[in-house]
Amino acid sequence: MREAGVVVSTEGNLSARCAPDRVLTTPSGVDKGRLAPEDLVEVELDGTVHGDGRPSTEIDMHLAIYAERPDLQAICHGHPPHATAFAAAHRALDGCVLPEIVCEFGAVPLTEYGTPSTDEVADSVRPVFRDHDVALLRNHGVVVAATTPTKAFHRMETVERLAQITWIAESLGGAKRLTRAQVDRLMQVRGVYGFDRPVPPCRACDDD
Repeated sequence: MREAGVVVSTEGNLSARCAPDRVLTTPSGVDKGRLAPEDLVEVELDGTVHGDGRPSTEIDMHLAIYAERPDLQAICHGHPPHATAFAAAHRALDGCVLPEIVCEFGAVPLTEYGTPSTDEVADSVRPVFRDHDVALLRNHGVVVAATTPTKAFHRMETVERLAQITWIAESLGGAKRLTRAQVDRLMQVRGVYGFDRPVPPCRACDDD
């Protein structure tokens, strides 16, 4: 995450399930590019911390997502610049633009604003992650979830690339969304890419 530029300084946080009822998370206030295994903090799903470490200040957001989605095993939160710019502009990345994104995510929604490091953020992501695996945090950044930490990071990169392409397309008159028929056809063949879980619908050009 540090090398990819999706976090700087002590930004961002990661977590992964290490047992059905507990997770490992990055500590608060530490450069994510300089972590050692012993720096990770073990936290139960009810918030109980094991050991002397101080977990990420956003741990409640992670625990809320895990509680909603037992199938998810890892969560990644960062501030990739282009995607975070869309979050700051209060613009979801929910158009049916890139076939690969449509197949994997369906849409990248925008959450309600929550004050960082409070339970407001957990409350804002809880309803979104019932159906979505990725989201823009309004005025904050990006949070993604997956079955492994590596896949979560890859999804973070994918959301940032979508934001970059959308940003560039705006200088060319704006990205042109796929039709609903084209999206339906993608949904029929998305299994080729290994996607089988239903995804929330994106906005096709003929949905408006």
